Amino acid sequence: MWTQENRARYDRKGLRYPSDLTDAEWAVIVPLIPPGKRGGDKRTVVMREVVNGLMYVLSTGCQWRAIPKDLPPRSTVHGYFDRKRRLRPIEFRVAT
Repeated sequence: MWTQENRARYDRKGLRYPSDLTDAEWAVIVPLIPPGKRGGDKRTVVMREVVNGLMYVLSTGCQWRAIPKDLPPRSTVHGYFDRKRRLRPIEFRVAT
């Protein structure tokens, strides 16, 4: 049931896109993201933006080439998606 309390909890007005993660959602996901590889260059991409790009594609159903320009490049977002899908197919699935 939609009460005033629930409406405030699920309000996404302050976000750039409705699919973007809130700070509370990001706090849940951060521990699941592995650190960057050892010995190489540091990550130059903001992982929160990569996840926001992935959430945008999954929630809108748009094609990879239609990712908005203010999100990371489609090759970056798809690269992280494909890497996770190949390495841990069971862990990467969202529980229903």
